[in-house]
Amino acid sequence: MRGNEEEVLAQALAWLESGRRAALLTVLGTYGASPRPPGSMALIRDDGAIFGSVSGGCVEDDLRREIAGGGFFDGGPAVRVRSFGVSVEERQRYRLPCGNSLRVAVECAPDAAQLEALLQAVRARRPLWRHVRYGDGSASLAESGPDAAFVEDEKGFSVRHGARWRLLIIGASELGRYLAQIAVTLDYAVTVCEPREEYRQDWPLPDVPLSAEMPDDLVLAFACDRYAAVVAVTHDPKLDDLALMEALKLPCQYVGALGSATTTLKRKARLAEHFGLTPEQLDRLHGPVGLAIGSRTPAEIAVSIAADLVASRSALQRAAAAEAPQACRA
Repeated sequence: MRGNEEEVLAQALAWLESGRRAALLTVLGTYGASPRPPGSMALIRDDGAIFGSVSGGCVEDDLRREIAGGGFFDGGPAVRVRSFGVSVEERQRYRLPCGNSLRVAVECAPDAAQLEALLQAVRARRPLWRHVRYGDGSASLAESGPDAAFVEDEKGFSVRHGARWRLLIIGASELGRYLAQIAVTLDYAVTVCEPREEYRQDWPLPDVPLSAEMPDDLVLAFACDRYAAVVAVTHDPKLDDLALMEALKLPCQYVGALGSATTTLKRKARLAEHFGLTPEQLDRLHGPVGLAIGSRTPAEIAVSIAADLVASRSALQRAAAAEAPQACRA
């Protein structure tokens, strides 16, 4: 199970190490609806092979023809910015969604050693920033950077790589396993808490850490911030409540718990009476957890929870982007 970021970096290294040349594409800005947010990456090899996507397929053919048409890797700026959908005619031509326009940075000579360092950071769930300058095309890595996942100004852009989003799942049941698998593909660093020995047996996801700690202890150790989510799916109040009573006091991006509307009301009453949670803290609880899509099976419920996590995450990203300095160049 790998997220898009890891797959693109691994493929870039495989192509470069085999002696091929490849251009690294990074989404810089989107205006209107967009299938790929700023910072998303894709690759185009010197023979036109494409890996990943920057637009869901709308502009990749034009970029492929430019890159594979000859001469792209032999001269010119190391970083080139391409804009699509600026005019009405272009938006109709590229069929960008909802009248969107798109800007993409194209790097013709990404450094293999740097991409390897990024890949190791992603696999270790360690944040690492990559800063790219437009003037000379230079790129550098840093252990710290802006708070937003992507920032651009007139000099260049910065992208945070590695696990920015973390998810703590309480419960290694069938639902917990499905949710863990989906969340990993959404670039969450996932940890599963399961103090019940019978549920820890034969854990099928070797890349997802499984902890036997009690939920309240693990929530506190998880050091929740606004990029962390906690979802309780054991359906055992003794365990779920232990996680919720701590998570709802912390600045988590998302806190949710499995259960019906009636169960949620009873849970909130318990948390208020026995653990002293305030109405404001209880209002942060997503319960019943997940989007209302008519889900019934564990796999369907996992999809509904993952969708709600994405909605919450997207709202936070939009807020962070609004606060960050941006250079809007068409």
